[in-house]
Amino acid sequence: MATLPLFPLGTVLLPGARLPLQIFEPRYVALLRDLLAGQEERSPVFGVVAIREGYEVGDDGVRALHPIGCAALLTQAAALENERFFVVSEGTRRFRLDGVDAEAGTPYATGEVTWLDEVEGDAVAVAELAARLRAALVSFATTVGASELELADDDRLLSYSVPQTVSLDVGDRQRLLECVDTESRLRLGLQLVRREKEFAATLGAVANPPSSPPNLN
Repeated sequence: MATLPLFPLGTVLLPGARLPLQIFEPRYVALLRDLLAGQEERSPVFGVVAIREGYEVGDDGVRALHPIGCAALLTQAAALENERFFVVSEGTRRFRLDGVDAEAGTPYATGEVTWLDEVEGDAVAVAELAARLRAALVSFATTVGASELELADDDRLLSYSVPQTVSLDVGDRQRLLECVDTESRLRLGLQLVRREKEFAATLGAVANPPSSPPNLN
């Protein structure tokens, strides 16, 4: 079983997505320093797991977190004033959180994880659903007056990229992350885009296009 330093957040990271963070809490400053110190031996990777609604991470441990998370590869780090840091990471691969290592000896939580394979599903269905999702995303962008889209050519990355165009809450993002294969994720993404387009058309308004503001820990 693999272990991974954990960064619980009130958001969901998906593979291929960019995650900016402003870090200042001492335990996560320690996590960042450990990642940077180990760069010569291994890639600076940590696990992002969404916090369940109504819970705080503490004695509840793994019960306070969603069961599926996403590894984040640290790509940029800059020191700010007063022991604050600005970092940028990118989602890489999914994992199942099996438990928290009580003997890790770190001020931050260290998860015991199982890496999840990327299963595609039926190839014909994937190709058809991906084409329909691309068309739905373009139609949604036109409805809300968004700028021209840059959609992923890879169908698997496309299945994860819906929140880059459509504002989705934590629950919907987590549902996308937890889909067992690309086929089911494309199908869910198509449903979500159609739902949001209907809301926009009915209300005559929609939330601003998603951006990537820094998450504060």
